[in-house]
Amino acid sequence: MAEQSCHDKETDKDLADLPEVVATETPPDTGSSSGSDDEDFVLLKKLAAVDFEDRKSDLYAGTGFTYSDLFSLHRCEWDPFFPENPQRVLGPIKRCKDLGLVQRCKPIEICYTTVDTLLTKHSQELVDLAESTVNMTQEQHKHLSQKYDSFFCNKHTYEASLAAAGSVINMTKTILQGTVTNGFAMVRPPGHHAQESEFNGYCTFNNVALAAQAVLDGGLDKILILDWDVHHGQGVQQMFYDDPRVLYISIHRYEYGKFWPNLRESDYDYIGRDKGKGFNVNIPLNKVGMTDTDYLSILHQLILPLAYEFSPQVILIASGYDAALGCPEGEMLLTPAMYAHLTHHMMALAAGRVSVALEGGYCLESLAESCALTLRALLQDPCPQLEEVGEPSDSITSTILNVVKVLRPHWNCFAHYKTTSRSKLCPFHDVNSMPPVPGIEFSTPENRPETFDLAAYPVQEASEKEALVKLVDQAIAATDLSVAENRCCYVFDANMRAHKTEGHPEQPDRISAIYTRLAEWRLLKRLLRVPSRLARKSELLWIHTEDYIQELVMTETMEESEIDSLPIRKNYISIYMNQKSLYCALLSCGSVLNMVEAILTKQVQSGVAIVRPPGHHAECSKAMGFCFFNNVAVAAKFAQHHFGLKRILIVDWDIHHGNATQHQFYDDPSVLYISLHRFDGGFFFPGSQDANLDRCGEGPGLGFNNYVYDITPVVTNANIPTFQGRMGDAEYITAFTQIVMPIAYQFNPELVLVSAGFDAAIGDPLGNYRVTPAGYGHMTHMLMGLANGRVGLILEVS
Repeated sequence: MAEQSCHDKETDKDLADLPEVVATETPPDTGSSSGSDDEDFVLLKKLAAVDFEDRKSDLYAGTGFTYSDLFSLHRCEWDPFFPENPQRVLGPIKRCKDLGLVQRCKPIEICYTTVDTLLTKHSQELVDLAESTVNMTQEQHKHLSQKYDSFFCNKHTYEASLAAAGSVINMTKTILQGTVTNGFAMVRPPGHHAQESEFNGYCTFNNVALAAQAVLDGGLDKILILDWDVHHGQGVQQMFYDDPRVLYISIHRYEYGKFWPNLRESDYDYIGRDKGKGFNVNIPLNKVGMTDTDYLSILHQLILPLAYEFSPQVILIASGYDAALGCPEGEMLLTPAMYAHLTHHMMALAAGRVSVALEGGYCLESLAESCALTLRALLQDPCPQLEEVGEPSDSITSTILNVVKVLRPHWNCFAHYKTTSRSKLCPFHDVNSMPPVPGIEFSTPENRPETFDLAAYPVQEASEKEALVKLVDQAIAATDLSVAENRCCYVFDANMRAHKTEGHPEQPDRISAIYTRLAEWRLLKRLLRVPSRLARKSELLWIHTEDYIQELVMTETMEESEIDSLPIRKNYISIYMNQKSLYCALLSCGSVLNMVEAILTKQVQSGVAIVRPPGHHAECSKAMGFCFFNNVAVAAKFAQHHFGLKRILIVDWDIHHGNATQHQFYDDPSVLYISLHRFDGGFFFPGSQDANLDRCGEGPGLGFNNYVYDITPVVTNANIPTFQGRMGDAEYITAFTQIVMPIAYQFNPELVLVSAGFDAAIGDPLGNYRVTPAGYGHMTHMLMGLANGRVGLILEVS
């Protein structure tokens, strides 16, 4: 792509006469850069050459979409107000088309399933009964429907049900064939309540279960079914309860069994049977009014840890939207945007192979918007920012702890939870006992009625419905659905190679190797190239002192011997210099600012700065740890000064603590700094107790942060120090799901900057850790859920 101008390349005249910077298309010959490192706290040796055999990630092949007007023909003929009605697909399809989403998808034709396929999960009697409805009269339809809990049918039900099940199966197979990466089957009737020999809960056939069985029969052995419909999908649970090949996770309203379907088996202690024990996960919601915050807690504390450990080959989502704001059946408060976040995080797993099937949802306004934002996420559009994330409710905290309590023996991801002694009770009282709660009457075969009420559904008062629709409209109006002109950019300039010395690990080949790998993977053609530039003195002064800048300017005219002695005289720790070092440091910092500007002017959604020298160790008046100017800190100030940002998140996953970045923003509530680093009791570089976990900020940076919420205490510095031991993907993913992402979502940044050092990567001798390249990809994907996807990666050390 052609370059787009982000900023002029002029510098302040009192800095130095530096030549115009021109970004070259290919890096020059790298030459030799081997040698030694003078850092006191690490082993001195040349970086090892590591040959990775990771398979290149498959390119996004598009999003499939299935819909047919046939699904609107299935209806309750005797009750025009029945909540499961044709508007449940007509409204969402219209909204998706109005937003231009359907037009961007690959159309997948509806497909009718066969009787043989139905019989993999349903009885012959049930299939025959469903087929017989084609020739029944309306009175016969009513008579049949009364025999089942929450069911209706008409003469089109059988055909629509065959098409619904077949389309979900076909979508899932199409995804596995690689024709599309993910897809949404907007079908009805829904399916997750349908049992082997029972119509139930508006469901005829179990669409998702049939799709799961079809791909199991095709040879897969790791399928995740995530069911976020507000009702428990007991049909799915029953069909895979003893099958370890299927991890079934259901989030559902329960109220200790008082809520439909009123089953004892819907509680958290039903975790599977025989070989399937541990593979059935019920997350019961025991009060109404659950919010985005509560669901984020479920996502981070339960779903993601389980999903990462299970490592599915494909994900099926039973996507009901009756937990959305305004739904009379769920009475929950999820915003439509929350479904985009849930979908986004699932797309990091199973190589992105996610098959979404419509289930429930009975507030037409929030249903339509939630479907649209789910589809939008599948299309890889950025997640809209959530309005408010605070403290999870005590009720959901109890549920999470209870789920962990019963699953901990079966999953390593919960090993860090400690059990209480018998003499010490948990402050969340529900955790101290096992279900059921006394006095609850559950639905059982013994108390099953002979006939069911055909109108057993909640009805909102007109005033209540009007108020809720108003809230939905407000949530929709407040949601920013803007998308940048380009998805991602990069900035690279081979002139940064001029900063070099013999035998040092911070060598020019670092950026050349990255650029070359991006070219080999054909990623450069998919990215917008942002031009490089030099940082201005006025920009550097946001972070660095004038005296320090002038000290560096003087190096341009120094003799080589004088430059060699400067780091010792100035106490610059772990620094080498030459006459081009200042130029390269200015180019590194200025290029980062151009990337940030491209993001904040919506030229791009995200960006990568392939720059050197790195920056996060550079103090306001001292070079340190290979760093001269603190690129990420200057970038944060740049975003504040030029774009008025009030909340900036800096995540630093370089294995060394970013001491200077922490010092710069330690009392600044507008910047949240989170660092994951090797600590070793303070003996690992930079060798300071400032890197310890108790350093949480001070002054305005500790306590009440008015930029976030007027009443929520927020720390603005979070250190995640690690000690001796070779940390890898499991530890880093755990840190992200348990600490980084919950804090980040509450902070709700407008921009995310990553100090992206890769010295925790497998094979790097400075860190001696084992994070894989894929691990960094997963951490990046999680961060992309924040700030409307405005994320900038800035190279540090590797």
